Amino acid sequence: MIKTATIVIALVTGSASAFAPTGLNRINTRLRADVAAEVAEVVIEEPAEVEAEVEVIPEPVSKVMVEGVFCNGYVGGEGPEPIPFTLSASSGNWDPAGFAERAPEWVPWFREAELKHGRAAMLATVGMVVPEFVRMPGDQFSFENVPYVINAHDMLPDSMALIFLSISLLEACTFAAVANMNNWNRMPGDFSFDPLGIYPQSEENQREMQLAELKNGRLAMIAIGGMVSGAMITGEHFPYLV
Repeated sequence: MIKTATIVIALVTGSASAFAPTGLNRINTRLRADVAAEVAEVVIEEPAEVEAEVEVIPEPVSKVMVEGVFCNGYVGGEGPEPIPFTLSASSGNWDPAGFAERAPEWVPWFREAELKHGRAAMLATVGMVVPEFVRMPGDQFSFENVPYVINAHDMLPDSMALIFLSISLLEACTFAAVANMNNWNRMPGDFSFDPLGIYPQSEENQREMQLAELKNGRLAMIAIGGMVSGAMITGEHFPYLV
């Protein structure tokens, strides 16, 4: 009887143990719970919107309008040549009429006009001297027809009209550049015309050539006035000596 009871109890215990979770299952459950907790704590951050970078192009430094510098820093104001009839004044930053101070926005146009007149005067001085020795082909240009160069203005009206129209055409081609001078990075008098390629590359040599052209142009403007006056007063050939 006791043996029978013992067998029954063993069978019941074995059957119940079959339905009880094992130790490995408990460990796996614990691990799954820990992983689930860690996953729950992770916050998935949405990628932030990347603002499109706008490239800012800096405005070019103008070579035409320079504030706080006499005559925008153009060549010609270096000096120090003395001014006649004065004791202390020199040619450094010489502007007795005050154009640069009263109308600074017009300074580029003033320099453009000065360079153009200087270039025309340099050509005019050559045109007053060379025809004294060499003439163009054609009877109308001969020494017999035009003995004095100063008389060509009155004796060759057709040629004078052609010269006037040619100069007007060249001047008209520069209207757009001169009108927008302050809006573009173009130095006064610079039309990128250099067929012989003699313009220097370095800034220092460029300023030297600009100064040489400016001074020769100023001298030529005075010279052509003296040459025309001398030719009309004396009535003689070059060098217009009585």
